[in-house]
Amino acid sequence: MRNVLGLMGLFAVSCVADEDIRDGRSGSSSSCEDNVCVLAGTFAEDLHLTADNIYLLRGGVYIGDDVGETTLTIDAGTKIYGESSSDGMLVVTRNSKIIAEGTADAPIVFTSSKEEGSRTRGDWGGIIINGNAPINSCGDGDFCEAFGEGGTGYYGGDNPEDNSGILRYVRVEFAGTLVSPDNELNGIALQGVGSGTTLDYIQVHMNADDGVEFFGGNTDIKHLVVSGVGDDSLDWTDGWSGRAQYVVLQQHPDAGDNGIEADNNGENNVSVPMSNPALSNMTIIGSDGPSSDLGILLREGTGAYIANTIVYGWNEASLDIDGSTTWDNADSGFLSMESVCLDSKTNFKEDPDEGRLVSGWFYDGHNNIEGGFVILDPLNITEPNFLTETIIEDAVVIEDSFFDDVDFIGAMGEEDWSLGWTAYPER
Repeated sequence: MRNVLGLMGLFAVSCVADEDIRDGRSGSSSSCEDNVCVLAGTFAEDLHLTADNIYLLRGGVYIGDDVGETTLTIDAGTKIYGESSSDGMLVVTRNSKIIAEGTADAPIVFTSSKEEGSRTRGDWGGIIINGNAPINSCGDGDFCEAFGEGGTGYYGGDNPEDNSGILRYVRVEFAGTLVSPDNELNGIALQGVGSGTTLDYIQVHMNADDGVEFFGGNTDIKHLVVSGVGDDSLDWTDGWSGRAQYVVLQQHPDAGDNGIEADNNGENNVSVPMSNPALSNMTIIGSDGPSSDLGILLREGTGAYIANTIVYGWNEASLDIDGSTTWDNADSGFLSMESVCLDSKTNFKEDPDEGRLVSGWFYDGHNNIEGGFVILDPLNITEPNFLTETIIEDAVVIEDSFFDDVDFIGAMGEEDWSLGWTAYPER
C-alpha cells in the first residue's frame, strides 16, 4: 500500500462552500494529486468518490448543512482513509444522503490512514448518519431532536420513513476516536435514521467503542458483521424500532464488553416511542478474555423481539434483563424471545432483587434451549468460520415482509454470506 500520509501535505484548499451557520462549521475543501484526494469541511454540493482515487477524511467531513439536500455517491471498490492526526470522520447530515454501493468483489472500505501493521482501534472517527426519524430523548412531544456526541450534528424528527441513502457492501475498520473521556465515536452511528434507508452487507471491525449503535429511528439492517470492537458490538437506545436479520457479532479476547447492549432511555425508561426492534438470525460470540461480559443485556426499559439466535461463549452470562421497566416489558410480551439457543459458561445473570428469574422468563418463551449446536470456528479472530456443524432447524417464521423465511437458527445456514467482502486484520 502506498504511504497515504506522506502525500497528504501536498494539497491546497479549494472548492470553498457556503458557511454552515447552524453548527458553526464553514467551508469545504477537496484537492487531489497523484490520485490521492483530501476531503475536509462541509460539502453543500453533491460529491462523487470514484475507485480510481483514494480519499483522506481530514477532520470532520460533513455531507450537507442540515438544511438542503446533498448526496455523497461512492463507487464500488473505493477506499477512504480517516486521518488519524485530525480525527477524521464522515457525517451525513439530516436531509442529505450517502449512496455507497459496493459489491462482494469490490466492497467500499473505510479504514485508518496509518500503515498496515500500525493500525489500531480508535485511529479515526467512523461514519455518522443523521436522519429525521423519531427519537425519544426529549420527553413528551411529537418532534424531538438531539445533538450527536463528538459534535456530529443534529438528528431526529417526525418522519419514520426518512431516507438517508444506501450502505451496501461497506467495511469500516479501526475507527472510534476518543473525543473526550466517556465520549468515543462508534464505527457506524445511526442517529434518528428512517426506514427508507438501506443497510445491507456491512462490517465494522476493530472499532474502539461500539460497533454499530442505533440512536432511535426506524432503520433496518441485514447481513451485518461486527468483529473485535472495544465495547459493545451492537447497541441501541432512544427508541430504535427497526429490524435486523443475519447478524454476526464476534468479540476478541483483548477487549470488548457486551454483544448486545439494549436500552430505551436511560433518563426516563418509559419515554416513547419505546425501543422495540425485531431481530432474527443472529450469532453472538463471546471470548475467553477478561472483558467478555454479557451476550445480550436488555435494560433501561427496552422492548424487543429476538428470534432464531445463537449466543455462544460469554464469560459472565449469555442473557441478562435489568430494571423494573424492562421486566414489565418482559412480563407483558413487549420483550420476547423465540427459538434462541444459549451456550456460555453461565447462561443467565440472576438478580434476586428483580423479583423474577431470567431463566424462568427464557423458558417461558417458545422453543428456547441451552446448548445443542457447534459453531465451526467462532473464536478464530483472523479467519473465523461462523457456520454451524449441523443446521439447527425449528426456526420460527416471522410474519413480516422484511424477514426472509428461513429454516435455520443463527446467522448462517449452509451458505457463508460473509465470504469475499469481509476482512479481519489485527493491525
